[in-house]
Amino acid sequence: MSNNIDQLSINTIRFLAVDAVQKANAGHPGLPMGCAPIAYFLYEKEMKHNPQNPKWLNRDRFILSAGHGCMLLYSILHLCGYDISIDDLKSFRQWDSITPGHPEFVLTAGVESTTGPLGQGFANAIGMAIAQEYLAAMFNKDDMKILDHYIYGICSDGDLMEGVSHEAASIAGHLKLGKVIFFYDDNNITIEGSTSLTFSEDIQKRFESYNWQTLHINDVNDLEQIDKAIKDAKGETDKPTLIITKTHIGYGSPNKQDTAAAHGSPLGEEEVKLTKKKLKWTGDKTFFIPDEVAEHFSDVKTKGRKIEDAWNKLFYDYKSKYPAEAEQFLKIMNNEFGDEWKSKLPSFTDVSENIATRSASGKVINSIEKELPTFIGGSADLAPSTNTLMKDETDFSATDRSGRNFHFGIREHGMASILNGMAIYGGIIPYGATFLIFSDYLRPAIRLGAISGIKVIYVFTHDSIGLGEDGPTHQPIEHLAAIRAIPKVVVIRPADANETVEAWKAALEHKGSPVALMLTRQKLPVLDRSVLSPAENLNKGAYVIKDCDVEPQMILMATGSEVSITIEAADKLNEKGIKTRVVSFPSWELFEKQSEEYKKEVLPSKIKARVSVEAGIAQGWDKYVGDYGESISVDKFGASAPFKIIFENYGFSVKNIIKTAEKVFQKVMEYN
Repeated sequence: MSNNIDQLSINTIRFLAVDAVQKANAGHPGLPMGCAPIAYFLYEKEMKHNPQNPKWLNRDRFILSAGHGCMLLYSILHLCGYDISIDDLKSFRQWDSITPGHPEFVLTAGVESTTGPLGQGFANAIGMAIAQEYLAAMFNKDDMKILDHYIYGICSDGDLMEGVSHEAASIAGHLKLGKVIFFYDDNNITIEGSTSLTFSEDIQKRFESYNWQTLHINDVNDLEQIDKAIKDAKGETDKPTLIITKTHIGYGSPNKQDTAAAHGSPLGEEEVKLTKKKLKWTGDKTFFIPDEVAEHFSDVKTKGRKIEDAWNKLFYDYKSKYPAEAEQFLKIMNNEFGDEWKSKLPSFTDVSENIATRSASGKVINSIEKELPTFIGGSADLAPSTNTLMKDETDFSATDRSGRNFHFGIREHGMASILNGMAIYGGIIPYGATFLIFSDYLRPAIRLGAISGIKVIYVFTHDSIGLGEDGPTHQPIEHLAAIRAIPKVVVIRPADANETVEAWKAALEHKGSPVALMLTRQKLPVLDRSVLSPAENLNKGAYVIKDCDVEPQMILMATGSEVSITIEAADKLNEKGIKTRVVSFPSWELFEKQSEEYKKEVLPSKIKARVSVEAGIAQGWDKYVGDYGESISVDKFGASAPFKIIFENYGFSVKNIIKTAEKVFQKVMEYN
């Protein structure tokens, strides 16, 4: 199959990558040089895609999980006619460039996923395949399949070493996701040297045990082998496919091919010259694209436009035959979910009732799910504890693609990365749940979701030492602060059942980043809103839940389960003559979005006596308590005991809040 134009095109991809890395004096030339034939075959010959409309809904997706090799992706996207100019290639890794050192979703046309941290793109692809299967089950008809495409990708040794790839591969095989086709760049090299240093398992047997189809390409430069492997992959509809592909890192480099030196450093000017000579590259210019290659790739745009036009015709017929479904499909894919769900939100009016916020959250999920048909989620094997099952819905499975309850198994990291893929795909409102202590396993994926500007809702229950008898291994201490530390992530820790309702409302309306809900295991009182401020104020991040009848002298701030005892303490402080305001502070991030006027209204700068109350480390509260204030917090690991005993011993009691407030008040009086 390979001919002169194929070989010339492949080498063009190689040397665009080599030149860009050399000009930047940083980057990874080895993978683009070795995997150029894969990218060429997929984009020029195989995939359904339209460079003039990178977001066409029925396109094939390509995920470069080994994101360090991103010049492979940028080069092929440029040649195909995506909105990446030759100047963008020349600006690789530079300030304000759309060609950063690892691919970023949204930033660069044609980039489907933010990758680089190894294993993440692989798991994202599984999420995309799940999203496609669910939406296809919802909208495809026997005579009209409006979503029918493949998820392709390249993964590396590093991807397959990372634990998240094990988790994602396991569930992909279990779910029989036959639309996933990954090329494994088997080049036997990592940064430290040969993979034999650390990596000796049988990848074929491993993936076959996951219920994947495994195929082999013995020479990546043989396009006929690539063609056959893809055909065989598509022929297996009940298994994802891993194509184990023998490549040469730094292919063509006389001195660096098949060595670690080709991985993460420029080849060097002399080696570039030698490589171009060996591969018979014409001309001495850098970033050179032969005219015949440019003309050859111009057909990609034409083919892409025709493929999308054919789909548009199909969808036109679909709208004529299934108008209601077509209208719903367009709304969902445009993230237009209407407002009817808001009218279904529950209200908790019995103030004699005690309800854990995890339980209130479960009631919210089950009240709105009918109005939000692509609201999908589940738990890492903790749904009965996290209260995240939709009671009237079936389970998503290999035999039921319409199920909305998702069982991720005990795969927290895989869950989070899969959720990212579902969110990237579009149309889906994904949520995932586990205990807050296990957010450590999720953190890399949460961070990438924030970078990518996608919304995944995390339901973190058992949010403090208040979970009680399970003890310090299961009691989060630093975790609230750790998640708050991730830029753009919105953290919400509601104080009672009604704040939980508002937290879900805020999460569902939020756009552009992940949202983390922090919920209790223990029951909390339903706060009496006839005497306290409305729970709707949660959307401001912080609000005066109870004020004194004159100008306050003291401000008590609390989140979550600590709000109710803080209100009790404030009542007693007011009786003692210290005029005290209580601020419910469920979300720092939402509060910081408010106007300066509002923030000063809630926390007047002249009121120096301030105490924060939160069952986690104090990190970050100094901004709000100021120079004179103190934080009642947790600065050591938890203990195994009933939660009331733990709270008492850790200082989360009315008595200790009063004691701390009086100390702060006295200090302020002395200094002022």
